[in-house]
Amino acid sequence: MGKKAFMPALLFRYRVADFPTWRATFDEQGASRWSNGCRGGQVYRNCHEPNELLILLEWDGLVRARLYSQSDDLLESMKEAGVSDRPDIWLLEHTDDIAR
Repeated sequence: MGKKAFMPALLFRYRVADFPTWRATFDEQGASRWSNGCRGGQVYRNCHEPNELLILLEWDGLVRARLYSQSDDLLESMKEAGVSDRPDIWLLEHTDDIAR
């Protein structure tokens, strides 16, 4: 049995002005993310501040993830979606699993 291959990921933390507006814009941009190498992910909301989000997106390669994280398209899409603070963006590489 071989080891599971893990994809690099981008982790975003930011606040939005209005979650439903942000979500609609985020969903509309799915095809663009896919064409740039995104292969899925998760959206998390802060339980105490529902307009603060964490978005974890898996990428098909480290180079493409880095390029996307630095792209003007990403900055423009966040502005259009109503991101209301300076986003934190981390480029992540999987190191190991935590034992159960």
